Amino acid sequence: MYDLTITIIAYHNYSDILKAVKSIETYTSANITKKIYIVDNSVYKKDNTIQCKFEKKLSKYADVELIKNKKNVGFGKGHNIVLDKIDSKYHAIVNPDILLQEDSFSAIIKYMEEQQEMGQEVGMVIPRLIDEHGELLKVYRRELTVADLFIRMFLSKWFQKRQAYHTMQNKNYKKEFQVPFGQGSFLVIRTALFKQLKGFDDRYFMYMEDADLCKRVNQVSKFMYFPNTSVIHKWERGSHKNIKLFQYHIQSMIRYFNKWGWKWL
Repeated sequence: MYDLTITIIAYHNYSDILKAVKSIETYTSANITKKIYIVDNSVYKKDNTIQCKFEKKLSKYADVELIKNKKNVGFGKGHNIVLDKIDSKYHAIVNPDILLQEDSFSAIIKYMEEQQEMGQEVGMVIPRLIDEHGELLKVYRRELTVADLFIRMFLSKWFQKRQAYHTMQNKNYKKEFQVPFGQGSFLVIRTALFKQLKGFDDRYFMYMEDADLCKRVNQVSKFMYFPNTSVIHKWERGSHKNIKLFQYHIQSMIRYFNKWGWKWL
């Protein structure tokens, strides 16, 4: 059994993934036994030269396994592909645009082990996520409402007080606290819990599957913010720039509220 397994979903963003893997390999202690799964949703119908070059570069890492899909199965379903494969105590869900700058996994695992020893039900952890300039990202949120999502997507220049409330700006980020919803770009979950929950609800092709997972974790355990390690996230907010991604976001929002109830405010 590994201490840690990791999944990263690829979709033509090979350069970012190689940087992410390199940072994981560089900063994660050799005392942490690990296996990294790269699940490739990229599809090359004719010339797959780029994909072959990527595979060759990954092959230098003995603990990395590449899984190539025949089609783009989406974010949640891509991560779920490894559910039956992972044999570990902890599992990490990692975005391609993540960079480690210190041994974050060891710090998080130590925290989760200590919490378990004290009888605390901490099932999943999100660290301090920062941008490339060291600024804390607003990725920690209260319970999702229709109004908050509408403001975020269409009225982001308005209702600043409400947005600050929703993104938990009143919290002391030097201390740990329970999070209703944390962005799914870097999550560490107990593998047994991830399997118990059957991973992500893969009916979401893209977006909102992280909110759904956070909600289900908090129903049976605790999802905690952990301040004692920082991870860089190059947050691109793709759905704000691409009409197709925007459509996926709207579809997933409808699915989420149909599942959990239409909370308006």
